[in-house]
Amino acid sequence: MREDLRGRGYGLRIWNAAIAHAGPRVIGLDGVVAQQKNYRKSGFELAYANIRYGGTVGALDAPQAGVIALTELPLATVEAYDATVFPAPRTAFLRAWIGSPGHVGRALVRGGVLAGLGVIRPCRKGRKIGPLVANDSAAAEVVLSALLASVGNGEIYLDVPSVNHDAVRLAQDLGLTPVFETARMYAGAIPPLQMERVFGVTTLELG
Repeated sequence: MREDLRGRGYGLRIWNAAIAHAGPRVIGLDGVVAQQKNYRKSGFELAYANIRYGGTVGALDAPQAGVIALTELPLATVEAYDATVFPAPRTAFLRAWIGSPGHVGRALVRGGVLAGLGVIRPCRKGRKIGPLVANDSAAAEVVLSALLASVGNGEIYLDVPSVNHDAVRLAQDLGLTPVFETARMYAGAIPPLQMERVFGVTTLELG
């Protein structure tokens, strides 16, 4: 709420209207940790934490064989891969996200099969990597290296699901440190997603 309009119940009324509009659908949110108790009052349960890691990285190894521009892949291939880590189809979003000005995408192909993908984009401060999705930590590191090589080294941020311990280790091995945390919560059944493949959330603002 705008600061001069706070304390009048407007935010709660908007929240209640949104919850009512959603009806029986599963709702996910990324909320500040301190508000978890309030979210639970509306039926939300904690799934895991997202931890934002940030810092300045130096030169990484040169991208390995099999790395291609994400735009070289058919969108249907990207969609199928994305469907393992996101609970709803988002064709229009993926097309726009990959093609947005300043966004750079890379993919790793092993034996003709997609093994990892990622996008790096400029932010108000530094750059953020997301999504970073891969079959394993080795593939994630290759894609990450390719993304950084495509834009040059510097300050980066990565939103990591805490339940993916390999992703946490990858961020820490880069010398990144926690700067922010959110609580990923759901009202309704928690989607059965392959979180072990999520090394960087696409964006906390859009899922």
